Amino acid sequence: MDLKSKIREVPNFPKEGILFYDITTLLKEPVAFQEVIRRLAAPFVGKKIEKVVAIESRGFIFGAPLAERLGAGLIPVRKPGKLPAEKIEERYNLEYGSDRLAIHRDAISSGEKVLIVDDLLATGGTVLTTVNLVKKLGGEIQGVAFVIELLGLKGRERLEDLPITSLIVYE
Repeated sequence: MDLKSKIREVPNFPKEGILFYDITTLLKEPVAFQEVIRRLAAPFVGKKIEKVVAIESRGFIFGAPLAERLGAGLIPVRKPGKLPAEKIEERYNLEYGSDRLAIHRDAISSGEKVLIVDDLLATGGTVLTTVNLVKKLGGEIQGVAFVIELLGLKGRERLEDLPITSLIVYE
């Protein structure tokens, strides 16, 4: 199945000069959505993944079925003010300013095998921040998985030697 053909390209969204890759056209097709989950899971079947860490918010869409398929728990990484219990946070830089991500302090036990998932790898800022949070909790990252990767923004380079799975790649 050609998953790239299921992605809608929206020019000048959310602002002038940006080409937005809309996954809702993929999500509305059950067979395409199921194929995405199958392909994201395939490299990790049998690797004894214990936790799937999903990045807010579109990462949640793929993280939950991926965790179910791998027999793993689901851990949300959230923006500030969204997690109710004791958490750790890390700041990361955006094009204009900065933001923070948080994870519950008890979400991952030291030595647990972790897969990180999000919808898109662009500059790598949010996923690198998530990698740092998982490492602070002692998680052993087995890989990072994305539906879409924008190669031109060089996010892959920031992830050093982590195994990366990307289903749809744009130059």
